[in-house]
Amino acid sequence: MADDGMPEGARGAGAAPAEAAGHAAAEPHRHPPLLSADGIAVAHGRRRVVEGVSLALAPGERVAVVGPNGAGKTSLLRALAGLARPAAGTVRLNGRDLTTLRERERARHIAFVAQDEHTDLPYRARDVLLLGRAAGRGDWHRYDTGDHAVVAEVAARWDLTDLLDRTLDALSGGERRRVLLARAFAQQADLLLLDEPTNHLDLRHQHALLAHLRDTGATAVLTLHDLDLAAAYCTRVVLLDRGRVLADGPPHESLSAGRVTEVYGVPAASVRIAGRARILIG
Repeated sequence: MADDGMPEGARGAGAAPAEAAGHAAAEPHRHPPLLSADGIAVAHGRRRVVEGVSLALAPGERVAVVGPNGAGKTSLLRALAGLARPAAGTVRLNGRDLTTLRERERARHIAFVAQDEHTDLPYRARDVLLLGRAAGRGDWHRYDTGDHAVVAEVAARWDLTDLLDRTLDALSGGERRRVLLARAFAQQADLLLLDEPTNHLDLRHQHALLAHLRDTGATAVLTLHDLDLAAAYCTRVVLLDRGRVLADGPPHESLSAGRVTEVYGVPAASVRIAGRARILIG
């Protein structure tokens, strides 16, 4: 495994702080948005769990979506991936309404990893990684030497080489999680949408994942519960509470000590170490 951890990635910008609503939308981006959301709402039945969220994701951004349980993080991410149709508003991929794109076309541009996936089926890890190569290419894609080379490279970076011929039901929770994340990187999509990607990972692999996203300039939106990881590795942090954006900006602004204490109800301190914002709890 390389020192920084992992494989090929993608690229990714956001809404304004609640106290300056609309400010970010008015600011021009250096690059056209790769993915944009305009006033989207997501409903579970009659209850709206996301309301009025606007984001613009530019190439090269790593955006952490954080917030308490029930804040709407997963629902927002699924809407951005095209897996949940918004009750209001529009999500666009390269300027095109996401709902007008076929699943295969979305898969060529977006790699999504769910927070929980049922992975007890007896598929070999190698076959799961190859599924990443088939994404967006059709049901009868024939794997070539290039596909197998990408799988070998991704497996090496994720410490999976010795596990490729083992079935998922024979792996630990952390090993299965690494296989699913590696599948997304094998997809080589433009954008990574990762729901709680550090779940089940040990400390080394948590930092290796986020360091790889940083060092490769990947475009990614990821939900995280660990505010310190979000502050240390992401270029922007979107703070959600009860489905609405409370803050969207650099980590040291979105995760100020006062705001973290207000939203989470815990004592917090925000410090800078080696030029990076860090969050101390307790």
